[in-house]
Amino acid sequence: MGLDLYNNSPIAKKLFEQLELIKPGTMSLCFNGTKEELTQTKNTQPCLYCVDLAAALSLYENGVTPDVLAGFSLGELAALSFAGSMSYEDGFKIVCKRGEYMQDAGDERESSMIAVVKLDNETVENLCKKYNEVYPVNYNYPGQLVVSGLKAEMELFKLDVKEAGGKALPLSVSGAFHSPFMLSAEKRFKEYLKEFEFNLPKIPVYSNCTAVPYTQDVAALLTSQLMNPVLWQKSVENMMNNGVDTFIEVGVGKTLSGFISKISQDVSVYNIEDMESLRRTVEEVKRC
Repeated sequence: MGLDLYNNSPIAKKLFEQLELIKPGTMSLCFNGTKEELTQTKNTQPCLYCVDLAAALSLYENGVTPDVLAGFSLGELAALSFAGSMSYEDGFKIVCKRGEYMQDAGDERESSMIAVVKLDNETVENLCKKYNEVYPVNYNYPGQLVVSGLKAEMELFKLDVKEAGGKALPLSVSGAFHSPFMLSAEKRFKEYLKEFEFNLPKIPVYSNCTAVPYTQDVAALLTSQLMNPVLWQKSVENMMNNGVDTFIEVGVGKTLSGFISKISQDVSVYNIEDMESLRRTVEEVKRC
């Protein structure tokens, strides 16, 4: 992932090489990493940060400037870096530690995440309440809510989902993120962030925790994000209510594009992950 941008976008190439100096081997993981390697969050997060930011900078290099920004979980750090809350290098250092801490926290106990579809949020929330360690965590779009939990309880929870008429889809992740399972990661991350100074973003960045733009301490919200739900649907709805009618997903795949299209059919949605999608998106956006 990101290789086409590296080979063809000067600004993306410069970024990858800057960040490679901080963590050698990152480019190899991005361009040639195996599924097993990239499933480990200590590898996933630095790679996604690189590709997200490279795609955003390539778009900016081609004359498209965002009015607002948002990022899903790890992507929020790329958005904040792009918006000037921190340097690209500091953002990368923070991401590397975030991934390491979350990996360690995930290894402490047998936990997992599943996406529940075909049920409304309230039903899923009520099913979670039946268990001691099952939590609703990612509010993606109407009809999909991701849940984190203890593996032993999740097996029973999946049966409840099926009985309620829903479907449980296991996620290939290395821990129960955005839940109390990340307590040790949150403590370590909070301490690590004391080494950095943050600015409020120059472009509004919608927070996963609040679903509104950052107006307070950046480090505090970034820390809170580890143990709190990602309010993605609410963030998109708030952006739309504030006049946003065009969304461009930057980075690997079209997952968020799919989420946004399920939230509303009244907005334009594009994605950028390589040069072909970059050219297509720039042409479409400039035509509007």
